[in-house]
Amino acid sequence: MSPSLRLDIAGRELSLAVRRSSTASRMSLRIAPGGDGVVVVLPVGVPLAEAERFAHHQRDWIAGRLDSMPERIALAPGAELPFMGLPHRINHQPTARRGVWAEEGRINVSGREEHVARRVGAFLRDEARLVLAHRSRSLSASIGRKVARVTVRDTKSRWGSCTADGELSFSWRLILAPGWILDYVVAHEVAHLAEMNHGPDFWRLVETLVGNPKPARSWLKLHGPGLHRYGSAP
Repeated sequence: MSPSLRLDIAGRELSLAVRRSSTASRMSLRIAPGGDGVVVVLPVGVPLAEAERFAHHQRDWIAGRLDSMPERIALAPGAELPFMGLPHRINHQPTARRGVWAEEGRINVSGREEHVARRVGAFLRDEARLVLAHRSRSLSASIGRKVARVTVRDTKSRWGSCTADGELSFSWRLILAPGWILDYVVAHEVAHLAEMNHGPDFWRLVETLVGNPKPARSWLKLHGPGLHRYGSAP
């Protein structure tokens, strides 16, 4: 992925990222999750300037897509968001002594109101790290592999990744998705510990770990972008 350029669409400044593809035969464009940028896929050999020109030619389409996207939801008192796929409402309890905790469809937050968004974001990120690390190590042990490290980030273009050194990285926003979606993404990356490709052996291993991956892939394609509208983590 190239460094981001800037693009002005209908008075909104967006990032413009360019991804080179050895398999693409023509340029294509998509809105980045969260609606704060545009990604242009550029075939090898096509000058970088063509990506900017292409995006400008598509500015009406981009503006239309941005207008149709759901509004962002701040991590503020009273806001509702999914937690492990179930709706939870942020409940500010300023005098409570427990910090941040989830129970009975609520994410309770103590302390001052101006710190609620930051604390809820940190809570979600910490929960994601715990669940993803536990699930990753459990699945990797089942195939005789070892995870070197598990990290969580606020990635835009992918839900997980695996390095040749056995380090797994995931989007913290997976904690917002149903558990079976999180399990699929973990299985996908754990399978890369054994098969660093997307060949038939890789997909057979994913299916061994988590069952048929097609429903989860379809869910992420349909609902995944919506997970990026919830606040932002620190």
